[in-house]
Amino acid sequence: MMNYFNTLLFGIYPFVALTVFLVGSLIRYDRDQYTWRTGSSQLLEKKKLRLGSYLFHVGIIAILAGHFVGLLTPKAVWHLLGVEASTKQALAMIAGGLFGVICFVGMTILIHRRLTNPRVRATSSTMDITILLLLYVQLILGLLSIFVSAGHMDGAVMLQLMTWAQSIVTFNASDAVAAISDVNVIYKLHIFLGMTLFLLFPFSRLVHVWSLPVQYLGRNYQVVRARGARRV
Repeated sequence: MMNYFNTLLFGIYPFVALTVFLVGSLIRYDRDQYTWRTGSSQLLEKKKLRLGSYLFHVGIIAILAGHFVGLLTPKAVWHLLGVEASTKQALAMIAGGLFGVICFVGMTILIHRRLTNPRVRATSSTMDITILLLLYVQLILGLLSIFVSAGHMDGAVMLQLMTWAQSIVTFNASDAVAAISDVNVIYKLHIFLGMTLFLLFPFSRLVHVWSLPVQYLGRNYQVVRARGARRV
């Protein structure tokens, strides 16, 4: 029975979630571009938004970059660089803990603002609140996993997680399931919820992540005149 659930949740579900993530994003961009936005509530309240958003984005960008590099970089590359699995795990725990706390503080501010400010709450959809809370739980699971990792500093579990991620990317479901089957349940919950966030991504405001404002780097300055200013 456990093998069945491991296969379903960590060998099949990731492919379903990632397919919906990619195809769903393309369909939404093609058919519903008007909703392709962050839906900012800055006009309703900006003091808490500014602080919370800054801390959240600094933390989450660093965390995602760390996950991407840490999980998808082949073991041979780390070996070539002279980085042992135990050293890599220690670095991941330190960096993940630091940026995780930064992100946690930012998310706490944003959640408190969204749930307690009547005007912001009134403009929030069920999906907005759901995604925010799921991200919060996911972040907490990630922080808790640091304490679990402290109980085995040899890097063996990290190598298992790397094997799972790289097996998913290379469409090798059997190796992915084998790698993840005996890890601690907190890692499994973290992975499952992560895949669920990918699944929900196209149906939420998270789609704005695809729209990096690179055009602003080469855009001409805008000329802003005071009201009533006379043109020369």
